[in-house]
Amino acid sequence: MADLLRVEGLRKTFTLGGPPWARRRVVALDGVSLALGLGRTLGLVGESGSGKSTLGRCILGLTTPDEGSVTFDGTEVASLRGRALLDFRRRVQPVFQDPWGSLDPRWTVGRSVREALDCFRIGTSADRDRRVLDLFRRVGLDPDLAGRRPTRLSGGQRQRVAIAAALASGPELIVADEPVSALDMSVQAQILNLFMDLRRDLGVASVFVTHDLGVVKHVSDEVAVMFRGRLVETGEVEEVMDRPRHDYTRALLAANPALHVLPAPRSP
Repeated sequence: MADLLRVEGLRKTFTLGGPPWARRRVVALDGVSLALGLGRTLGLVGESGSGKSTLGRCILGLTTPDEGSVTFDGTEVASLRGRALLDFRRRVQPVFQDPWGSLDPRWTVGRSVREALDCFRIGTSADRDRRVLDLFRRVGLDPDLAGRRPTRLSGGQRQRVAIAAALASGPELIVADEPVSALDMSVQAQILNLFMDLRRDLGVASVFVTHDLGVVKHVSDEVAVMFRGRLVETGEVEEVMDRPRHDYTRALLAANPALHVLPAPRSP
């Protein structure tokens, strides 16, 4: 089966600091290559500063790499223009750590979910209204909440709304950047279970960015371990968890003695 996503030789550097004499160059990505098939979930794991979020942004087309390429469904993302780029935006959607970044506080959350339907002109107005309510049900929210603003929802509810908004356009790939790290443990487990349900029911592929191997173990088919901008180990989750080859992977596993705790209770 052909890969849905292919990343080859990505390199990205950033210049940090203020005045010229204080600036320094940081290598965020150093020759990163990976592939992901249809309907598969890749857990991208590493400590803060390892480059995993930069890689996620490159996959989304939000950050341009200095070298290398990102190919989605056979087409290089950097080459997309006009209608082709709009189609890519419909088919590849982000879910961020903080849903405040994707939810306009002036809008009802129902309007935020509907935004993609309006943008991509999916269905009639009545179809869009029904789709919003269906998406609320899909992510385990009462459709009556669609008329509320984000400030009147809990953190877990806001993250479910963000997931509903990402699903609105019918994407084939979701890039989720630390989507549960700001939530308490019981809510984390509910959101992780939701992602697993979406993979099973909708066949949506995911790149799941996290620092937590416990999360990776329970939501991913494959895992890619990043350290200082490089991929140091990749493979099926069971293989990497049971027989880690790299010292850094072994150190991450040793620092997570309670990997068996997740998943926690599912949402009602």
